[in-house]
Amino acid sequence: MRSPKIAVVRHAPLWPLLAKELWEVLSGRALWTMLLLLCPLIGYSFVQAVALYSEASVSALQSPVLARGLSPLDGVLVPSLGAWYIGITLLFPFVAIRVLSQEKESGALRLLVQLPYRASTLVAAKLTAVLAAWALASLPALSVLALWGLLGGHVAPPETLNLLVGHLCYGLLVGAIALFAATVADSAATAAILTLACTIGSWVLDFTLAGRPGVLAWMAGLSLTQTLRPFEQGLLEVRLVVGIAAALGGFAALAAVWLPPGVTARAKLARALGCVLVTGALLALATQISLALDVTEDQRNSFPPADQGALAQLTQPLMVTVHLAPEDPRYADLQRNVLAKLARTLPHVTIRLAGGRHTLASSAEDEAYGEVEYAYGARTATSRSTSPREILPLLYDLAQMPVPTATATGEYPGYPCVANAQAALLWFCGGLPLMIGLTWWWTRRPPRLDRGLYRQEVSYADH
Repeated sequence: MRSPKIAVVRHAPLWPLLAKELWEVLSGRALWTMLLLLCPLIGYSFVQAVALYSEASVSALQSPVLARGLSPLDGVLVPSLGAWYIGITLLFPFVAIRVLSQEKESGALRLLVQLPYRASTLVAAKLTAVLAAWALASLPALSVLALWGLLGGHVAPPETLNLLVGHLCYGLLVGAIALFAATVADSAATAAILTLACTIGSWVLDFTLAGRPGVLAWMAGLSLTQTLRPFEQGLLEVRLVVGIAAALGGFAALAAVWLPPGVTARAKLARALGCVLVTGALLALATQISLALDVTEDQRNSFPPADQGALAQLTQPLMVTVHLAPEDPRYADLQRNVLAKLARTLPHVTIRLAGGRHTLASSAEDEAYGEVEYAYGARTATSRSTSPREILPLLYDLAQMPVPTATATGEYPGYPCVANAQAALLWFCGGLPLMIGLTWWWTRRPPRLDRGLYRQEVSYADH
């Protein structure tokens, strides 16, 4: 008598696996608890932001000059969605960890990896569930946009969409880190500690090392907070998007390496090292991309169009030496108004912070403190100004080219809006939580998933 053969299904359908992962993340308490906590948190932030914006708008309605400084992106959207950022940082890891840790603790993961799916397919399905959880978590944030429009506020589609893309990139990055932590940790509690160590540790890097020169600046760039900041400023940096995509792929690959429970630790470490090297190479290549788009309505991150065209003609390297301490407010103004714009405009510019070794207490001992040296070719010039109106003519003089004639463009009018958003608390603390609670109750019904996920074909040979 011949032994029976087990025919392995090589092309298993993907939909039953996706349905299983989506249902597990929807039926858990972590997602709905996070949503209920986000509603009042975002709602209160929105009401406070509208109140402050309205106070500034009262005087701006009588002065067009003051009105030009009022941007809904800075005044309402960024501070309101800042509460969403805090929720994603502190609460979303628990939701993302659940898609794997529960199966790992119950032993179901050993059965799951025996199904005819690659480890990368399993990880991709779980990341899809994480993306679906983030989409549900965006409901309170989308309510902010709708309510602001109903109150008569202005919403610029490009900069608003860019802001949402930034929060999406940040949320997926946190979710990928949490998923990887769940694969290497033995329990959900350990995975949560590892993930929060990355997210909260990013705050420490951002607060202590931001603005420091040299290696400290590189370390500060590893902060997860830095990934969201350009989007909040209205910048779409291609290198940042490519870098986030590479990091997502790297964490997903590491999760796929550590997911199978039957592989030896030595083999996993060897494969993980390869993933880290490939991801590091991609991140290094991403840093060489200098393309950045200013999607703000007032073009605050760019020089005027005439100056943009004139600066593009500077082909020789420009060396800028700044004699200021990183904590000096003048350095922050210079960085925001001039240096960052020059770095995005000129192809060959080097910025050196010579005053990084100084502090504000010792600045009086340095006679050159406060000066900024500009070297273009064989010509040099020095200035203490932080305004582009004085620095740009200095650069044109170094390049021996005429000052461009300003073109007539429409000035940013500003969008003052006086509104009372107190009634929005009824939605954030009543209507939306009620809808979330009813949906939570509906997801607690027994699921009806396709049994094809667990189907196994067995055929017997003739005797």
